[in-house]
Amino acid sequence: MIDIPSMVSDFAGCSCGQNHECAIGLVRVESGLQGRVGETLRAAGFPHRLLLFGDKAGFGAAPQVGPSLKEAGFSVETIEYDSLRVARMEDVERVENAIRSGRVEGAVAVGTGSAHDPCRLACARTGAPLALFATAASMDGFASYSAPIVDGVFKTTHPAKCPEVVLADSAILAAAPAELKSAGFGDMMAKYVALIDWRVSHLVSGEPLCERVAGLVREAVDKIFALAPRVLATDEESAAAVFEALLLTGVAMSFTKTSRPGSGTEHILAHFWECMELTEGKIPNYHGIDVGVATLLVMREYERLAAMETVRARRETPDWDEIYRAYGPLAPNVRQLNTPDTITDGIAPEALEAAWPEIRRIVASVPSSATIQEAMRTAGCPCEPAQVGKSPEFVAKAMSLHPYMRRRLSLMRLSKMLVG
Repeated sequence: MIDIPSMVSDFAGCSCGQNHECAIGLVRVESGLQGRVGETLRAAGFPHRLLLFGDKAGFGAAPQVGPSLKEAGFSVETIEYDSLRVARMEDVERVENAIRSGRVEGAVAVGTGSAHDPCRLACARTGAPLALFATAASMDGFASYSAPIVDGVFKTTHPAKCPEVVLADSAILAAAPAELKSAGFGDMMAKYVALIDWRVSHLVSGEPLCERVAGLVREAVDKIFALAPRVLATDEESAAAVFEALLLTGVAMSFTKTSRPGSGTEHILAHFWECMELTEGKIPNYHGIDVGVATLLVMREYERLAAMETVRARRETPDWDEIYRAYGPLAPNVRQLNTPDTITDGIAPEALEAAWPEIRRIVASVPSSATIQEAMRTAGCPCEPAQVGKSPEFVAKAMSLHPYMRRRLSLMRLSKMLVG
């Protein structure tokens, strides 16, 4: 398993000039670990009064976590939801209130992303220690310093807390539902797009990029790509290997203190789908399921763009009135992100034209959309929008509008500057 303190030491003095840190002091992935969570956290120096946070699915997958905490002498307050598919700001505030009241001094989140994210933000706001117990290898945020939270109907990624301890029981990971395993694989395939967008932004705008961190992400995504035939397997060795690959991308995000190494325009596209569905009262799909489909859509578009040997560019001239009308109730949030200036204002058209040959090479540096699709099918992932409940009209609207809902430069946003 990953020795994160050793990794931090190895990345010390990185030539990129950034101080790469990760607060995780302990990672354990072992068979039967759910019954030893209490003794593990006691040895890690966790405080006496703990909040146990999750939903029925997470607690049902790991029923021994709570009893093991009590057996180790912890005082435990539990917040349990019937279902926690969407992490909302009110969930963050519920955890934060429990900590600020003095009833608890730290948190243990049991489940996957939607159970972990509220605790990451609440513990960041209060300085409380945090342990994550993963019940499925379904996402990559276990080591992240960011948390995507829905406030109203708008999903925003907030600077959050990296946990001090990450735990998983390989028997539970192996027994996780196939849909969650596929979601984790889809979330990892997104890293190919994320790396394209990060490198393109660095090339065109000078956004900082650490080659060693980018290499760490590429290593992790290539590793899980090769594991596609084993993703749905129920053996513990395979489940632990997938979890470790996911954890590595979280470490990369913690090293840069942003989600940039693991999240590109494909995540923004998925967030657009999720937010629009929330405005209609719909519960979105598992995050990684939508992200995987979005990855294929974006890769196909990037390949179409890269097929052009040369381009002509101009200043971006969005019809903001039309864009805000299309966003409906999300318009105030989008307007705030795009005023008084936009992310492309500093990009000279001639600079984009000059960079185009290198942009084409960057797109070609990752596996093709067809290759990614084949791996996703092998891992049991949906690959087309119709399979995840997205109509052609909804997809077309999202492909056009999604780049405006984040202040993050991507090749998709730069394509708005192209003529013809």
